[in-house]
Amino acid sequence: MYYRIANAQLSSNYYGTTCPKALSTIRNEVVKAVIKEHRMGASLLRLHFHDCFGCDASILLDDTSDFTGEKTAAPNVKSARGFEVIDTIKSQLESICPGVVSCADILAVAARDSVVTLGGTSWTVGLGRRDSTTASFSAANTELPSPIFDLSDLITSFSLKGFTANEMVALSGAHTTGQARCVLFRNRVHNETNIDPTFATSLKSNCTLSTGDDENLSSLDTTSPIRFDNSYFKNLLDNKGLLHSDQQLFSNGSTDSLVTTYSKYADTFYQDFANAMIKMGNLSLLTGTNGQIRTNCRKVN
Repeated sequence: MYYRIANAQLSSNYYGTTCPKALSTIRNEVVKAVIKEHRMGASLLRLHFHDCFGCDASILLDDTSDFTGEKTAAPNVKSARGFEVIDTIKSQLESICPGVVSCADILAVAARDSVVTLGGTSWTVGLGRRDSTTASFSAANTELPSPIFDLSDLITSFSLKGFTANEMVALSGAHTTGQARCVLFRNRVHNETNIDPTFATSLKSNCTLSTGDDENLSSLDTTSPIRFDNSYFKNLLDNKGLLHSDQQLFSNGSTDSLVTTYSKYADTFYQDFANAMIKMGNLSLLTGTNGQIRTNCRKVN
């Protein structure tokens, strides 16, 4: 399925004449990267999300001697990945149409193409974002939702960016693919009670109480970890959410009914997810003459 929403600032054919091969170049590289490593699809989607609490490619900037970017912020360190794929795409685009396609647009398109490659829905990506010349370590630390958030925290965090509780649940469905580190779910599998006992036991061997297991990975969706579908929500109904914040969506709270709906009707989830992704891709844009078109996504021109 394909979803479209118009945005006055962005245009889906923005590069139609200036770089007509832009979208196919991005798509081809994303497909290659995801086929090589399925986890990369989730990683590229997450990069866009973590960037899009301000869609300006700020997350791609490397630290310098006089600048600390977002890569080492708590939600990103040892977690955000896929930068090399973006580098490859940018290098190819610079060779065919130098100084035209922004890193922020690459992130937005790569996120969509990752979902499609993993078997999920598609949507029209508005284009015309420009890249920031700075980044905020503190904003990345304070504005991104945490895996230990309760439902009320999640609702508040997303509402500060203009999202409804329903849109928050839809976007959380991105956890139908990807992995999380033991350090982020250790307390849940060892100490929480709203977790399926067999599911918890299966995770404990790979995530013991030893800090030596901190970096061990487990799938956010153990049912179909490399496919973008609605299994994430089905798992929540069975108390098989990996992160505390995941299970909070179905824990006798206000979002229980929507989780149930998404678990039954995949198309409803896909439509809501696509619309929420379009909305997210419009957050805090730099357009027109603001910002720049970086020639190297890791540093300002």
